[in-house]
Amino acid sequence: MEQVTIYGRSSCGFCVRARSLCESRSMPYTWVDMIEHDMTKEDIADKVGRPVYTVPQILVGDRYIGGYDEFSSYVRELEAGKAN
Repeated sequence: MEQVTIYGRSSCGFCVRARSLCESRSMPYTWVDMIEHDMTKEDIADKVGRPVYTVPQILVGDRYIGGYDEFSSYVRELEAGKAN
């Protein structure tokens, strides 16, 4: 499994859920707290190459996945052997 990178805020419920999903599946991940790193949504948009309106924003390796809902779907597909 490639490294998961989660950009978000500690106060965000979906961010916490994304981290918990990684931990429950023993997926390697890096948590980037936007507040600690003084990052804006525009900074994240520059990294992912598209506008960002919500957090978390999640990448697997260099592949942009999206927010929590997209990541959760990605993990389900991965477990079913269907993820690319």
